[in-house]
Amino acid sequence: MSQSHNRKPFLRLDHVNFSYYSNLGEVNVLNDISLSIEKGAFAALVGPSGCGKSTILSLIADLLKPVGGYITFYSEDFNAPRIGYMLQHDHLLEWRNVYQNITLGLEIQNRKTREDLALVDSLLEKYHLSHVRNQKPSALSGGMRQRIALIRTLAIRPDLLLLDEPFSALDYQTRLNVSKDVHDIIKSEQKTAILVTHDISEAISMADVVYVLTKSPCTIKDVIPIEFEANGIRREDIRKSSLFQDYFDKIWREMQDENTEK
Repeated sequence: MSQSHNRKPFLRLDHVNFSYYSNLGEVNVLNDISLSIEKGAFAALVGPSGCGKSTILSLIADLLKPVGGYITFYSEDFNAPRIGYMLQHDHLLEWRNVYQNITLGLEIQNRKTREDLALVDSLLEKYHLSHVRNQKPSALSGGMRQRIALIRTLAIRPDLLLLDEPFSALDYQTRLNVSKDVHDIIKSEQKTAILVTHDISEAISMADVVYVLTKSPCTIKDVIPIEFEANGIRREDIRKSSLFQDYFDKIWREMQDENTEK
């Protein structure tokens, strides 16, 4: 779904299908999924529990292969995209300090260059995390840990960020604060991102476009551009606006229709 004429296409899913085999036979998970994400866009996927949202991310990350259709990345240098994955749990290693956790991906990829370590230092400084660089994860709050997990993901210079329910383990107030921080960091770093969430409010407040998915076998039911800025609504006023409530009611109704359909 196009959000700006200035943006370039980055990712397309064309008529993607996915199924697997169990003891009961073939299980269809995704049915004819087509979507387009522009470079620098922030998309959210919402839908019933178990409908296949995380499967879409796994296909994009090449962890699974579609049984039909195509997934295409558009790159100016024709290189495969670098993909960063942020999960529900931060998976910080308790025996390494914050800095050692952030540089773990670089270490694994043998990329601890002066340039890449300078990026880590600048990210810690820019997002006010330098003061915890020598602390162990056990000393940090859940919200702080997720911010560190995001910096670790950004340290590998990803072209695409996949966020799979990254805030669901946090309490409500922390979740609000961290989701705002993560959105602001991703936009500041001009990253392309796809968020999977059960939280309609979270999807609306973070994304440029929300894809509403049906129950399994999953298809795309609706595509809703989120246009607060175009309507003169400032970021800090989004959740208080009538437009936010309009978006929420529309997505809620479509989700409820899915839950009640036989």
